[in-house]
Parts: sequence; C-alpha cells; structure tokens
Amino acid sequence: MRLLLIRHPKPEVPEGTCYGRLDVPPQHEHLEQTVQRLRVRWSAGARPAPAAVFSSPLQRCARLADALAGDVWPEVRHDARIAEVHFGRWEGRRWAELPREELDAWRADIAGHRPPEGESLRDLAQRLLAFVDECLPREAPPHAEVVLVTHVGVIQTLRRVLRNEPMTGFGATAVDYSSISTLVRRDGRFEIESYNVAP
Repeated sequence: MRLLLIRHPKPEVPEGTCYGRLDVPPQHEHLEQTVQRLRVRWSAGARPAPAAVFSSPLQRCARLADALAGDVWPEVRHDARIAEVHFGRWEGRRWAELPREELDAWRADIAGHRPPEGESLRDLAQRLLAFVDECLPREAPPHAEVVLVTHVGVIQTLRRVLRNEPMTGFGATAVDYSSISTLVRRDGRFEIESYNVAP
C-alpha cells in the first residue's frame, strides 16, 4: 500500500502567523493550480483512482480534497484526527510576538511540550496512530493508494511514527505547499518512497 500525504495549498494568512488549528482558507490561485495538477496526475490513465481519500476538515485542506471528489478521486472522508497540531493560545498570533519563555520551553522539548492550552507533538502522534489503526487497511493490495490531504505537522509526524523514528530534528526537512510525500508499506513496515514531490 502506498500512503500519499498531500500538504494543503498556500493559505490566505499573513506571513509569520501561527495558524495550526486556525481555519484559514487557501489562496484561490494556488488552490486552482493544485487542483489542476492533481487532476492531471490521476486522469492521465496511468494510475488508478485512490482506494480512499481522507482530508483534514480545515478548509485549506477540505476545499482541495472536495474539488476532486467524485471526479478523479472517490468521495472524501473528513477526519479531525488528521488536522494540524493545536497551538492553543498561540493561534492567530505572530510568531515574533509570542512570549520568549513560552517559545524557549517549546523548542527545548518539541515533542513533549504543550503550548498554553494547546497540544504537543506526542498528543498529535497519538491521534494520528488511532487514525491509522482505524482507517488504513492492513490487507490492502501493494498497488493500492490511500491519500491524506493534510498539514505539515501531520506529515512530519506520520513520517516519523510510522517508521519508529524519534521526533528529534522535527521540521529539518521542508514540506512545500501542495507537495506529495509518499510512504510505502511492505511486509508491515513503512518506507519512504519519495518526499516533498510536486503534484
């Protein structure tokens, strides 16, 4: 089984804003470009429709997934467990304006520290593993593709937890907007096939 992790298009939000769970829309032009590229990718006849498509319910993901549902994709299932990490009281504020002591504590323990009223990456990992256990078929044929339209934090976290890697170095590898990261499950283990590939 191949797991395709698609990051949402560029959001309509001021640069430097913390917007984890903030429900910001995608930039219209970038959304349209991404929809067209993904439609070509799946309609060229070279690859079958995905076996399943899941999307974060946040509109920067859902609007992309829904635009292809019933066309080159099956109907989309929206699942809050693949929404971005919740930054609590930091949401909607500029990173540069956040209290230094709060940021320093978070950076010192990126996996375990919770922003005020938010969640940690370990919290995120727990809900992602619950999603995987429930929604990813264990006996899927090798050629089957499952698509997740989601967020950078989810992609970085899944890439690690599905391969039993530590969360250290989180964010060291960039994940571009609208890119596709692909994991392949072979003999019950996930491997990276490609990372950060344009649609």
